[in-house]
Amino acid sequence: MLFLLKKSIGSLLMPLPLIILVSFAALLLLWFTRWQKTGKAILSLSWLILLLLSLQPVADKLLLPVEGKYVQRYEPDTAHSDTIKYDPVKYIVVLGGGFTYNPQWAPSANLISNSLPRVTEGIRLYHLNPGAKMIFTGGKGVNSISSAEVAAMVAQSMGIPVEDTIALKKPLDTEEEASAVEKVVGQQPFILVTSANHMARSVKFFEQRGMHPIAAPANQLAITTPLYPWEKYIPSSYYFSHTERAWYETLGLIWQAIKPTSTDIKGEKPEESQQKSS
Repeated sequence: MLFLLKKSIGSLLMPLPLIILVSFAALLLLWFTRWQKTGKAILSLSWLILLLLSLQPVADKLLLPVEGKYVQRYEPDTAHSDTIKYDPVKYIVVLGGGFTYNPQWAPSANLISNSLPRVTEGIRLYHLNPGAKMIFTGGKGVNSISSAEVAAMVAQSMGIPVEDTIALKKPLDTEEEASAVEKVVGQQPFILVTSANHMARSVKFFEQRGMHPIAAPANQLAITTPLYPWEKYIPSSYYFSHTERAWYETLGLIWQAIKPTSTDIKGEKPEESQQKSS
């Protein structure tokens, strides 16, 4: 119940719902009150904010601090000098994200938005860390199977052996994922794969448990390379989504700072969580 309440409130606090609600309030003022100037001012301001948050320079300026230092890719110690290097590890943890499950679709089509880049980066790192196990996390929500199981299916469809995938099916959020992963990994170092904008919050949850995650960011979004002028200065829903990610993670960091630590996930045994592809 707390999870659903948190997600519902969080969704309402996102930029687009807030702008729509403010615009609706302005329309009520225009149609049903004598506060015409106030209504016009609020409506004009809300649309101006919507315009600005849809522009690449503004959206990515907001997102860059959230992605922070977690934009550089992980490589093993033998790789190029301009990447982050660590010794090989035994576990690669890929955090869950958006998903659905339609068995008639191509496996990767079931991973929505941030999830597929996380899984593909995890697969890349698997090949650079021989003998590692891939751990996927995430509950099922309203779907018939979990995010972790869908991600494991995708990895297996791309050549990862079934015996090298572990699906932790019960966690519903990042804090619960850290608890579940700890039961498998313990205190040994492991690679943590999640979106660059989600990494700071994720690392903190794992380190709070005395664990030693090695950040391997995926799905970097804030663009610092050259773009055509029309890509920068024409409003785009794509760049508005960057604003949403920046706002979402900022709310998450605030909530992480003020909430008490939750209890551990119970009842999931690692040896029961391997998922065979169908």
